[in-house]
Amino acid sequence: MIALFLCLSTGFAQDWAKQKLDKSPRHGEWVQIKHDNRTVQAYVVYPETKQKVPVIIVIHEIFGLSDWARSVADDLAAHGYIAIAPDLLSGMGPKGGGSSEFASAQDAVQGVSALNADQVTADLNATADYAKKIPASNGKLAVSGFCWGGGQSFRFATNRKDLSAAFVFYGQGPDNVAAITAPVYGFYAGEDSRIGATIPATEAAMKAAGKKYEPVTYAGAGHGFMRAGEDPANDAAIANTADDPDTKKKHDMAVANKKARTDSWERWLGLLKSL
Repeated sequence: MIALFLCLSTGFAQDWAKQKLDKSPRHGEWVQIKHDNRTVQAYVVYPETKQKVPVIIVIHEIFGLSDWARSVADDLAAHGYIAIAPDLLSGMGPKGGGSSEFASAQDAVQGVSALNADQVTADLNATADYAKKIPASNGKLAVSGFCWGGGQSFRFATNRKDLSAAFVFYGQGPDNVAAITAPVYGFYAGEDSRIGATIPATEAAMKAAGKKYEPVTYAGAGHGFMRAGEDPANDAAIANTADDPDTKKKHDMAVANKKARTDSWERWLGLLKSL
């Protein structure tokens, strides 16, 4: 329950992530991706390079397309990749708006939870089609996602044959993995029993289907460690070394979150180099 509260309370309050974006020297822009009767708003960030590079789709958490999710796209661009982060709540918010129109984290969670799976797939397919046509793209495409988006990145791998890789951050695997063609790399938290309990069945299903699946679990980290690990509140918890059990527990998880984020980025960037 504590982890869920922290996830909700920090998932929406992200002034620090917006400040990070505002300082970025890279070119980021909003684009409209139209398909069927929908228009999906997506944030695209370009690296500072003259070479054509792969495109990484970034699927947001259950909180919608937050400043933090956009900052992940910017971080990927900082390492030489084009990143595109679609707002899958486009048109679903108050007055037909997207993620930014929801009044609270709980409202955004309800909005994402109510999304139709076929609509999500269509939005992601349209985003992927757009991405592959970006002039600066070399034609290679990967998908990544966090929390709810982690599960969606795994599920999208069952629907998209031209993916070079899928990167699943603490997301649950799909029921049917037979259609997956891309290698899937998982990043999981040791203190995330809800998702952790699903990994053995996913491993068995992927092995039986002859698919490549490499999960790594980071000891002591909590669900959402990629965001929590760079949140200033996490550093404050690390700095607090009081002896009471509750403070110590928060301190230990904060340390583990920061390490898990650092280690995950190192692993992720290494895997991206092999695309």
